[in-house]
Formats: sequence, structure tokens, C-alpha cells
Amino acid sequence: MSGYYILVGLIALFSWIVSSRLKSKFKHYSKVHLRNGMSGAEIAKKMLQDNGIYDVKVISTPGMLTDHYNPKNKTVNLSEGVYNQRNAAAAAVASHECGHAVQHAKGYQWLQMRSKLVPVVSVASGLSQWVIFGGIALLATGAALGQTVLLIGLILFGMGTLFSFITLPVEFDASNRALAWLKAKNMVTPEEYKGAEDSLKWAARTYVVAALGSLATLVYFAMSFLGGRD
Repeated sequence: MSGYYILVGLIALFSWIVSSRLKSKFKHYSKVHLRNGMSGAEIAKKMLQDNGIYDVKVISTPGMLTDHYNPKNKTVNLSEGVYNQRNAAAAAVASHECGHAVQHAKGYQWLQMRSKLVPVVSVASGLSQWVIFGGIALLATGAALGQTVLLIGLILFGMGTLFSFITLPVEFDASNRALAWLKAKNMVTPEEYKGAEDSLKWAARTYVVAALGSLATLVYFAMSFLGGRD
């Protein structure tokens, strides 16, 4: 199991590096104040209106970088640092979350697919590693049942890995929609646009790291399964 702990350590390290960089970028571009003087909430409301969306509410949510779009109750939830602030970072995050609302309104297939997987993955993710460790433990005792248990765990974990990869096009597309709108509507200056673009790139990298980390872990456990069959 030492290999597993090394893998987890490396994934955690890369995740921390990217996350720290994202927070640093957000802090930096939070100092680039918008010339139009609009807050993140106002940016979000305008993007929704420009896309003909009038049934989605923009609300404030506690915390930092807790921004998200909730398709169930149709709300764009902006963290306090985004909802009230008037800077390039806030404009980037607010428009990105509205990008998800636009995806929902237009029936974007990747978002629909991800939404359908949410209830299944929420259960599978909570069970997968326990089942996998149980299978490995059984294999260590020589029990034939260990292979079956480990395979079930791999299937459950694989669903979470699939979900993390389906999330990638959803997030990249939302950012592309946000940046295209910011530029088309002249919402930001070239300097502000550059800050918004850089912020969203680093945000996207957190999802890439998560997906690759999940895949690497799945491959590791799959090798344990194949090794147990020898």
C-alpha cells in the first residue's frame, strides 16, 4: 500500500499547487478594478438578461471561491467576494457561473449528462474506496471473494472518474461562453479581459488535476486487481 500513499501524496501536492496558484491569481486580479464599476452580481444579472434568461436568480453565498450554479432551483450562487466586488476576478467568476446557466437554458448535452450522473456518483464516491480497500484486504488473506469485491469497488470508483472527465468540457465551455460575452458586449477593457481569462484558466486547471488524479488512482487500483488474478 506504500505505492498508494505515495500516489495520494503526489496528487495532493499538485492539487495544492494549482489551488494555491488560483487563490493567488484571484487575489491579484481582485485589485484590477472594473472601469464600468459593475459588481459581480450586476455582471451576472446582465449576462443572464443578454441571453434571454429571466428565471434564474443571482444570490450571495458564504465563503471564498464557493461560487456555483444550481440547476435544481435555478440560482447563480456567488461568494461574498464575487457578489459585491467590482474587479476583473469577480467579473470572471460571475460570468463563468452564468455560463452554466446558459448551458442549462440551451440544453448543453455535457451538462445534462453530468446532472444525470450526480445522484449516482454521490453514492458511488462515498462507497468506492471502502469497497476497494475491503477487496484488497480480502485478497491479502487469499480469499477468492476479494477479486469480486475489488472489481465492484473499481466500477464504483470508475463512475467518479468518468464524472470528473465529463466535468471538464462543462467547465471549459462555461468559461468560453463567459469570455466571449465579456468581449462581445465590451464589458471589460483589454487589461481586465486578460485578468478574467487568466483567472478562468487557473480555475479550469483545478478540474484537470482532479480528473487526472482520479484516473491515476483508478489505474493503480486496477493494477492491484490484475495482480490479484495472477
